Amino acid sequence: MSASYATSESRLVAPMPDAPQSGNPALEMTADLNVRSLPTIERLLIVRLSAMGDVIHTLPAAYALREAFPHAMIGWLIEERWAELLCAPGSPRRGPRSPQRPLVDWVHTVKLTGWRKSLFTFSTLQQIATVWNDVREAHYDVAIDLQGAIRSAVLARWSKAPVAYGTAEPRESPASLLYTRRVIARGAHVIDQNLCLAEVVAQKELKPPRVELPLDPQVESRISRHLSQLGFSNFAILNPGAGWGAKRWPAERYGEVARRLAENGLRSLINYGPGEEDLVEETVAASGGAARPTQSSLTELIALTRRARLFIGGDTGPMHLAAALRIPVVAIFGPTDPARNGPYGTRSIVLRSSSSATSHARRPQPDEGLLQIGTEAVVAAALDLLARNSR
Repeated sequence: MSASYATSESRLVAPMPDAPQSGNPALEMTADLNVRSLPTIERLLIVRLSAMGDVIHTLPAAYALREAFPHAMIGWLIEERWAELLCAPGSPRRGPRSPQRPLVDWVHTVKLTGWRKSLFTFSTLQQIATVWNDVREAHYDVAIDLQGAIRSAVLARWSKAPVAYGTAEPRESPASLLYTRRVIARGAHVIDQNLCLAEVVAQKELKPPRVELPLDPQVESRISRHLSQLGFSNFAILNPGAGWGAKRWPAERYGEVARRLAENGLRSLINYGPGEEDLVEETVAASGGAARPTQSSLTELIALTRRARLFIGGDTGPMHLAAALRIPVVAIFGPTDPARNGPYGTRSIVLRSSSSATSHARRPQPDEGLLQIGTEAVVAAALDLLARNSR
């Protein structure tokens, strides 16, 4: 088992003939595009539908585009369940930006899973028509598919934007046939790959900017009061859940970590989602009362994470949320590759056994290499980060 600090790779795009010569090798595009300099982009649509961690991985590229085109109207097409990552509940999804919607001018939402179940009902058809009328009436100049799936590429083209960007090697290969401009995305981390595509659109080098997430004043106040009532002024968030079993470090080990952290003056909140009740019960029982479970909405989780001193968990959306909020992270990795999906832009320690092979097979049992990571290593990493952060 090894422990290391995650780093990001440099970015490079493929050759762009006739592009302005800046002397920067990152500003190149695929040779077969044969495009000249773009006019100023006034309306830009980002397509990244899901899931939580992937949307968060897209935010740095989106913020870089916002800085590159400060006066552009930027829209985002996203699944409804993840819209809180862009706009606080109850806030207008279109209009002047605010702390409740800090990045985009218009949030367009779809409900693809629900629509498929009732595709030919009047209600579903009406919802689809409303979304597409809104997207098309925005008259976007450029659509950027940062998901690389067939469905996201189709939606980018259906926006009627005359230019549709995507990667030359998307996650689903046929998607590339739908792009008018294809970019060879370089970089080890997915955030760098997204920034690489954004650089081609902007035609200049872009640095990862600081990401802001929606801030709901009422939720922020409510979470502050709740933590005060619990006496949780100094706490870590532990997240035993994961997308599938192979990425899931044993729940009882999270409980043992919580117990050890409590001995060092740090309480633990155990974050969990629907269907993870057994995991949280096992974690709390193993903690000897040192951990407290919490189930929250996405906006509430953002508020909680802002106040945490530390996050401990695997390759999950909540871990990437903590990294985006610059919270120190102890990341426990098994089959997924931390060079591509590890915590980015925050102080972190990544723990991964050298015996773990990279795989996205959704096996129900924990990765054998993951099980080689003991509680002592996680506690040591946590205390190391806490000490470094207090200096």
